[in-house]
Amino acid sequence: MKYTLAIFDLDGTILNTLEDLADSLNAALEQSGYPGRTLEEVRCFVGNGIRKLIERGVPEGTDETAVSQVHKDFTEYYKVHCADKTRPYEGILDLLTGLKKAGCKLAVVSNKADYGVQELCRRYFDGMFDIAVGEREGVLKKPAPDSVNEVLRRLRVRREDAVYIGDSEVDIETAANAGMDHIIVDWGFRKAEFLKKRGAKVMVSRPEEIENICVRGGVPRNIKIRKTS
Repeated sequence: MKYTLAIFDLDGTILNTLEDLADSLNAALEQSGYPGRTLEEVRCFVGNGIRKLIERGVPEGTDETAVSQVHKDFTEYYKVHCADKTRPYEGILDLLTGLKKAGCKLAVVSNKADYGVQELCRRYFDGMFDIAVGEREGVLKKPAPDSVNEVLRRLRVRREDAVYIGDSEVDIETAANAGMDHIIVDWGFRKAEFLKKRGAKVMVSRPEEIENICVRGGVPRNIKIRKTS
């Protein structure tokens, strides 16, 4: 087996959380009298944690006190509505089951607030992951490697035996900062062309390609990148 540990990002990689994030952001913005954001705007805002999502979502020039209020309102709303529309991407449950059967350990490292990571992993992947961690006070967020290194220590896996799997430029940087290989999916919150430009070396378009790489050391099929004008 090429990798004995697969560490997954959450949002945009194994779960499509975009609509619930957008709905929660817009509910919080509305409470403060701010204009809402489109789904495509929110797609560009996510990836660096909830605070950064809020900072990007509020009107330019909003002061810190107001940003903190929107953050508070978002958290209260999202705790209740984090799974209204969220669903695993097609093929993900089969992928995780296949990896576990092959003896691969599984983990989640996300910039989503830890309460959300724990709730969503329990709801959609109960018992599948050996460890799941999200954003926590006192721990640097991705692309810092701190949480990845914590997972490696707790599971006693060498970094050369692990792979980080994500959907964004933050995930590419996280793997690099942790000194690990990466697999980047093209079905998440970023476009394949963008990810290639940001350093993605191994990209996949189907979950079964991840199992092929991790278990059998296979090479993903070539991805056709449409040239942008």
